[in-house]
Amino acid sequence: MRYISTRGQAPALTFEEAMLSGLARDGGLYVPETIPQMSADDIRALHGLSYEETAFRVMRPFVGDGFTDEVFADLIAKAYAGFGHGARAPLVQLAPGHFLLELFHGPTLAFKDFAMQLIGQLFQEALERRGERVTIVGATSGDTGSAAIEAFKGLDNVDVFILFPHGRVSEVQRRQMTTPAEANVHALALDGHFDDCQARLKDMFNHFEFRDGVRLAGVNSINWARVLAQVVYYFSAAVSLGAPDRKVSFTVPTGNFGDIFAGYIAKKMGLPIDRLVVATNQNDILHRCLSSGDYQTSEVHPSISPSMDIQVSSNFERALFDAYGRDGAAVAQLMDELKAGGFKVSQGALEALREHFDSGRVSEEDTLETIRTAHATMGELLCPHSAVGVRVAEAQRDPATPMITLATAHPAKFPDAVEKASGIRPPLPNRMVDLYERPERVTRVQNDLAALESLIQERIAK
Repeated sequence: MRYISTRGQAPALTFEEAMLSGLARDGGLYVPETIPQMSADDIRALHGLSYEETAFRVMRPFVGDGFTDEVFADLIAKAYAGFGHGARAPLVQLAPGHFLLELFHGPTLAFKDFAMQLIGQLFQEALERRGERVTIVGATSGDTGSAAIEAFKGLDNVDVFILFPHGRVSEVQRRQMTTPAEANVHALALDGHFDDCQARLKDMFNHFEFRDGVRLAGVNSINWARVLAQVVYYFSAAVSLGAPDRKVSFTVPTGNFGDIFAGYIAKKMGLPIDRLVVATNQNDILHRCLSSGDYQTSEVHPSISPSMDIQVSSNFERALFDAYGRDGAAVAQLMDELKAGGFKVSQGALEALREHFDSGRVSEEDTLETIRTAHATMGELLCPHSAVGVRVAEAQRDPATPMITLATAHPAKFPDAVEKASGIRPPLPNRMVDLYERPERVTRVQNDLAALESLIQERIAK
């Protein structure tokens, strides 16, 4: 299995090489050269398997010979051993034909744990085997950072630097990043919004002297291994509802397009997915693009669903690559136009995207109302991001096809918004009850590439 760049100018890599590299050297994102297929019988054989067994069968064809079967199965088992639910990703019925996929039972209470816990295991195995050390730099709108820190804290061969937008994440999200005491963890509060964090991260990867000097690695959703790990729960959920003998649809609250792109990969592998519905908050660039074909960035407006406060959705580039017939030059041109503010998707590419994706937008008021009514009528307390998904799913679902909405975070990660809507302040799980008392370690940083690179070099040299 080889991996190629969405911009067509970087050499093809193995799974392990692509994982450790993160971003391609031409600025593109790695995708599989071909998509492995699962037959109806292969999918049917997943019935009754544990989440870990399903994960092995779904991911194994993408990994190649970088990890033996025995080692890969062991790493998967270690990755999910700390989850707080035996099913790992349980389904809850909200209404006839509408189901919630709970993805918040991992150590940091968000869907990012499914990928990050596995990546931590894969990185550790690969780096120990190679006798190498890397510097991981990540950008987060809230959940990726804490999941990465949880996965990599205390490891001898990794330093972890996480950029998050100062004042634009919830207190729980911030404290999950700033309270770990391990010396290899560095939380950096950047003056700006998430797109600024993401832009500086990409700048570091494209500054090859710095990248090579610190052995830079990335674990944002630009990393293919992140997307791959998220493909698994689409299979586990669909099989629970009768796949492959029954089609299902998914609604995904998304800002950076990585989680819903994993659903697209599952569909390309052969999972009978009818529709993939993109649910956005007021920062609705993906909905606007899928509706009109115009991808034009605008001001980021802070919201009660901060993990979706994004205007530059990195993983959309992977979808565009397929929509443009895997033409790397065309994608590179679009990304150049994006630097100037935006681009227009061609009619053919837009039709290709619409074959798979629908979309919807939810206001702040409707998000609060959905939290309130979901608790009153469905008995489910939703985080604001999950509420965005449920609202769009209720509006767009076909009664003839089961709809699965992804619940991307535990409501306790956003207690202020949940309490405002429902009157209930969701408590943290017992293992995290002292989170507000733990001392914080954080460095406030300017939105300046040179200053960031200097700080990272100084910290890893100690």
